[in-house]
Amino acid sequence: MTSIQVILAIVSGGIVGFVLGLLGGGGSILATPLLLYIVGVQDPHVVIGTSAFAVAVNAYINFIPHAKAGHVRWKAAACFAILGSIGAFFGSFVGKLIPGKQLLFFFAVFMIVMAVRMSMPKKKSEETVDAGAQVRFLRVAVIALAVGALSGFFGIGGGFLIVPGLMFATKMPMIAAIGSSLLSVGTIGMTTAMNYSLSGLVNWWVVLAFVGGGMIGGLAGFFLANRLSQQRRVLQYLFSGVVMAVAIYMLFINAEALNL
Repeated sequence: MTSIQVILAIVSGGIVGFVLGLLGGGGSILATPLLLYIVGVQDPHVVIGTSAFAVAVNAYINFIPHAKAGHVRWKAAACFAILGSIGAFFGSFVGKLIPGKQLLFFFAVFMIVMAVRMSMPKKKSEETVDAGAQVRFLRVAVIALAVGALSGFFGIGGGFLIVPGLMFATKMPMIAAIGSSLLSVGTIGMTTAMNYSLSGLVNWWVVLAFVGGGMIGGLAGFFLANRLSQQRRVLQYLFSGVVMAVAIYMLFINAEALNL
């Protein structure tokens, strides 16, 4: 890595960490395009393996202040993390078999779907109250396995899927879902990264720089999370717009993978 790439990796990690700390998810979906088009890592599979590891570490780091603040519902968080990691193992195994260009094309399509999902107004039924320790284990199991498989396939943490999944399965409030989701983001991402590292598809120097930036960005995002709680939907709209724009760019440059 050149010195410029190190700086760009730190900045990119800071962006991902900030979004993770502020919104509890979504930042990891930008890790892959940031490493590809900003840092300049060439191999898509190395990018996915590297970003999965870096996002996992950032998620664990951001999880600590949320846990100290009492934002974690441990039973649901542990259940989701364990089952999600099982799904991630199988998803990442399949992902390694897909050619890089095609994988990036599918990833861009997935980004568009998620951008639309994040920009949709929340239904009244999704406005939840804290239901204590009640956990609907069947719902958690099904959602966790599905989210884990998708996250492992694309090399993402899946927090933007885990947060609404936890709210749906347990009726916990958003701030608790954000804190609880980070345990799953870390565990799912680490499972994916370990699977990729066994094939030599992780750049450890990029991981170090990315994680360093993520620590700083994550703390900034955490401190702003409570202060900007009323504006979180506006921030999510803006973020979904950024994701959509990046996804369209990725579709355009990887369309040749499907002979489009």
